[in-house]
Amino acid sequence: MLKTIKRLVAIAAAAVIFSGTAQAQGLVPFQEGLHYFEIDQASAVASDKVKVEEMFSYLCSHCNTFEPYVNSWAAKAPEHVDFKRIPVVFGRASWELYARGFITAEFMGLPEEAHMAMMDRLWKEKKMLRSLDQIADFYTQYGADKGKFLSTAQSFAVDGRLRKDQQLIREYGITGTPSLVVAGKYRVSGNAALPSFEAMLECVDYLVQMEAANLPKASAAAD
Repeated sequence: MLKTIKRLVAIAAAAVIFSGTAQAQGLVPFQEGLHYFEIDQASAVASDKVKVEEMFSYLCSHCNTFEPYVNSWAAKAPEHVDFKRIPVVFGRASWELYARGFITAEFMGLPEEAHMAMMDRLWKEKKMLRSLDQIADFYTQYGADKGKFLSTAQSFAVDGRLRKDQQLIREYGITGTPSLVVAGKYRVSGNAALPSFEAMLECVDYLVQMEAANLPKASAAAD
């Protein structure tokens, strides 16, 4: 066990040294297969923005810790970045309950503040919501009509979006949260080479910049 820990620390230290040296020498600071991974059979979609998707769950403690970092990053992201969140289920009924609530809140256009409020409810206040009815009650604080929320949450539209999201997560090869996907092509997750949330987002910045070079001139010039 001790040898494994020492090995991981050594890898992380080497990655930090490599990154600093690479930047000083003008070399590529992030490497495919080490810092990020190309998604197999990724399909290119024509767009005037670079899509960045965060895979998360309200019941993931690491996601709770990560949210302030990614929120700050998204607030400062250039206009040619299209940021969105995709709730992960991983076949867990409790995760699906919250994913359904998140999608419903999006469908109803509830304010962004409801997202972090849900995280705080679970991780700061330690108050679990164990039914769709309780989740609907929670969202009434942010302007939701409870009856409409419940009917929307159980609609074909939300069911379809939930299935589509989970299919996309499988196609992306997501096995843990939080994870980020850039342009539907590159997967970024915490590992020994990216030992901090800041490092993950720096890698995302690098990939966004790389993909931005392929955007229509007008989109890139706007920023």
